[in-house]
Amino acid sequence: MFFVYILRSLKDQGTYTGYSGDMNARLIDHNKGRVDATRNRRPLVILYTERCTTEQAAKMRERYWKSGAGRRKLKKYFREGFPPCPPQP
Repeated sequence: MFFVYILRSLKDQGTYTGYSGDMNARLIDHNKGRVDATRNRRPLVILYTERCTTEQAAKMRERYWKSGAGRRKLKKYFREGFPPCPPQP
């Protein structure tokens, strides 16, 4: 199981998009400064996650969220609110 995630920096209000097989460990890495891209943007909080069954699917979704269409949708979510999480089985 892999997760695509979007983090928000509480320092500069910017976002960071990535994917990981262990979301909790990855968030800890980001907040402890172990990730170069977010080291100077701490603290970070999770804004959005998606569960993917394969690493390839997670990479594709990460690519989407980093694309123009994905960024536009993210801006829409900021304006109108994020969709509710689907119920977990």
